[in-house]
Amino acid sequence: MPLWALAGIQPAQAAPAAAAQITLNPVQGPAGSAVTVSGTGFKASTTGTVIAGSTTFSVTTTASGTFSTGITIPAVTPGNLTITGKTSSVKASAIFAVTAAPAPQPPVVSTDPFRFGVATPGGPLAAAELDEVSQLAGESPSMALFYEDFLQAPPIAELDAVRARGAVPLLTWEPWAWGGGLEQPAYSLDRITGGDYDARILQWGQSMAAWGQPVMLRFAHEMNGNWYPWAEGVNGNQAGDYVHAWQHVHDLVASTGATNVQWVWSPNVPYWGSTGFAGLYPGAAYVDIVALDGYNWGTSTTWSSWISPQDLFAPGIAELRSIAPGKPILIAETASSEAGGSKAAWITDLVSYLSAQPDVMGFVWFHFQKEADWRINSSASSASAFSSALLARRS
Repeated sequence: MPLWALAGIQPAQAAPAAAAQITLNPVQGPAGSAVTVSGTGFKASTTGTVIAGSTTFSVTTTASGTFSTGITIPAVTPGNLTITGKTSSVKASAIFAVTAAPAPQPPVVSTDPFRFGVATPGGPLAAAELDEVSQLAGESPSMALFYEDFLQAPPIAELDAVRARGAVPLLTWEPWAWGGGLEQPAYSLDRITGGDYDARILQWGQSMAAWGQPVMLRFAHEMNGNWYPWAEGVNGNQAGDYVHAWQHVHDLVASTGATNVQWVWSPNVPYWGSTGFAGLYPGAAYVDIVALDGYNWGTSTTWSSWISPQDLFAPGIAELRSIAPGKPILIAETASSEAGGSKAAWITDLVSYLSAQPDVMGFVWFHFQKEADWRINSSASSASAFSSALLARRS
């Protein structure tokens, strides 16, 4: 019989092995997160695995049964994901909380002096459309063009939405009722000059003055054509009526203290049969920015053909320089069809030509699928050329 038995002494028992456990750092994040998995209490000096969903990572334990390894959280839906460490029959688990991936942030607005703007179908309140354009362009537009008619209340929500994106509103104010057609006698130019809409005009001026941030106001654009009821020669309008109406509206808005408003005078590019600029220009004291609208329709219609950016805009730019010397020039609407040539090459040429003009402050792309597919991404080559052209002018 052992002496300890005689003495009534019990032998010391070996301490039980500590239970295996793993810890995670961090313990939550989106799919794709890098996570450090640390384990203790595993079989010593052997190989094992860490399992995350359907993905397996190899580990090797130390002589004391520990390990530390980095893993990447696999693509899984948000929720709890079990992470398991295992060597032979020893295993332990911990929970990683998979969160939703943060929404991608749109690219920033460029500080380049040659500015890029856009018009989209849903206007400033359609944030997803503007986000898409920003991703396509590789930068967020610094100008957002949108449209209101004479029936609309001052669009403060839209102005706020544009400013929240770091852009300046380019607000086109159309003196007619949308959908009413070309002949709208209630909106003839002499009715505007005569005071029929003074209350509404003053309301807009007061609201913009109270808003207080920079806004470019493009009143009654493309007046040298014949497709809007504020053009001379239609809707009962006579020569000289346009200038009188513009000056009247300008003076009413100015009387409200809306010094934050920049007035944008924006004819269409000249074409055979269009009204000359000289008789429509309100004068230097009434205009801050002169602009042009022009499109490359290509062969998308029976009356059009492919035209280069320089051929499209150079005559109008020269005329603007003549009647409004020293005024900054904006291309307030432009886009190209795919029909009849290379839209990608046209975009490259557009940005190259316009950015080389020292008095041209920028352009606004009409991102619509309307009479033609004017969108930046009407084709993969068009989208690629657009972002590359903007990048080149930033370089």
